[in-house]
Amino acid sequence: MNFYESLADDYFINMALNTEMALPSQRETVLDFFGRIQKAYPTLQNFQCREPAEFALEEDKEQDRYRWIGLESRRITSGIVNPVSVEDAMQQHQLVLELAPYMLSVSPLDCEAIDLMFGFELEYRGNQDELVAETLGLGPAFDSLLSLPEGRPLNVEPGLTLLLTKDCRRQCRVMIETRTHASHVRRNDFPEDAINVYFTMRQYRDLSRRQSFHETLVELQEQGEQLIQQHVVNQILKPLAQAIAEKS
Repeated sequence: MNFYESLADDYFINMALNTEMALPSQRETVLDFFGRIQKAYPTLQNFQCREPAEFALEEDKEQDRYRWIGLESRRITSGIVNPVSVEDAMQQHQLVLELAPYMLSVSPLDCEAIDLMFGFELEYRGNQDELVAETLGLGPAFDSLLSLPEGRPLNVEPGLTLLLTKDCRRQCRVMIETRTHASHVRRNDFPEDAINVYFTMRQYRDLSRRQSFHETLVELQEQGEQLIQQHVVNQILKPLAQAIAEKS
């Protein structure tokens, strides 16, 4: 088990290359692109055309670990659930970025932003909003509301976007997503579902730096992992996991 697997029931690492212009959607171009990826990952066998300009190539999602690649009108995506290592996920993402310029005609001029997301799923059967509020707190400004006799938190999904550079082109975002609904609270019947913690690094295009997609992704990975270690693991992931363990 690698470090990230020890922090959650499931984790994933996704990459997205967002473009300013529409990507090619011609049959030959799309099939050639996915065919080239399939040569590197032969177990990617489920091809789908979901919309006129939305395509996906996936492994069997019933597995504990699986890969997927997506092509939308203005976005190329790559993801892997429970990779054996971060390097395994990054190799897949780098292949997609390597193919994009000459198979899909994507250039730095056309790149709006590159995203790298680390996602963590923590299974909990109970009131997820109460758990998040009790474990992470909402701050003094909300204490008065929470003290109301019948007051119970709902839709507690704290998030923060942080600017990391003076030009505001590099950012990170942490967001928590719960799945408790008012109907669950009313019936006092909570399905087993996941609390999701997302940590995303984003680099908006900066033509003055003249970096390749590969170099940009490496920087996002290195800085993102450092920030997760310093500001997410002990502050969010481990407290939530501990709270879930105590209530289970």
